[in-house]
Amino acid sequence: MKAVVTGAAGFIGSHLVDALLEAKWEVVGIDNFATGKREHLAQALRSGRFVLSELDLRRRVHLNLFESTDAVFHLAAESEVPAGLTHPNTQFENNVLATYNVLEAIRKSKVKTMYFTSSSTVYGEPSTLPTPESYCPLSPISIYGSSKLACENLIQGYSKTFGFRSVILRPANVVGKRATHGVIPDLTAKLQKNASFLEILGDGKQRKSYVCVDDVTAAVLSIAEHTRNHNAFDVFNIGNHDRISVTRIAEMLCQEMNVKPALRFSEGVEGGGAWKGDVRQMLLSIEKLTSLGWHPTLNSHDAVRNAIRAAIDGHKPRRAR
Repeated sequence: MKAVVTGAAGFIGSHLVDALLEAKWEVVGIDNFATGKREHLAQALRSGRFVLSELDLRRRVHLNLFESTDAVFHLAAESEVPAGLTHPNTQFENNVLATYNVLEAIRKSKVKTMYFTSSSTVYGEPSTLPTPESYCPLSPISIYGSSKLACENLIQGYSKTFGFRSVILRPANVVGKRATHGVIPDLTAKLQKNASFLEILGDGKQRKSYVCVDDVTAAVLSIAEHTRNHNAFDVFNIGNHDRISVTRIAEMLCQEMNVKPALRFSEGVEGGGAWKGDVRQMLLSIEKLTSLGWHPTLNSHDAVRNAIRAAIDGHKPRRAR
């Protein structure tokens, strides 16, 4: 089996590359290295079954990379939600335009299946928790969520028009080793700089579901394995059964670092969010996915604790060799 993985050097993308290689796939990785890191692919580059292409999907797509490909896993994106507040064009270009170019490559190369990493933010602030894949209307409250929903609709139109299978993946907050942004890396960096106080964006009462990146890659492989004969277009949530607040994450981080800073909450925005477009409450229904036999190995609390330890280790100064 041959796969193309876009965003291959990113946080989730690099873990997926490793998982696909372990499952004996041949993998072509594409990344422009705007945020991805080459060191994330060190193991893959030693495998002998991985080819890396440095390419900006906003500009062009080389069709030869997609030749004889069984599946495309499209993860390349501008994934920082607050970026839409100051540079909405980057989320349009990196998310919507790049997805269009990938879809054109899929159409012209006659790829059979596409997996797209969307986001829980497409639900906006749903009235139903846990939120099932069938929930509607989808009403994102951020440019990021809107761009992901636009991609979903574009993918559905392409797959139905041109006859390839597409699967939308809507993960909760993904945490773990190699993460470069998000609440855990951000709070860790703040404490590393000054352990006497810790600023928390918003009121700290935001409660969301978190899932370990290894559980996410296992979910993707499970979906790929068990849904080959399913509908031409499908959607799966990937998440957990529990939630955790931002304040609790900060407390866990302080415990792991053995510090006792004064916690300071920023004014945030109306309603207590960290920024405009911050979804305060998120818990996805994952029954559709667990019916395939997949189950998260770590709950939100344990996934967060492991991610905190990885973030602390990642911020430790390295000795010169």
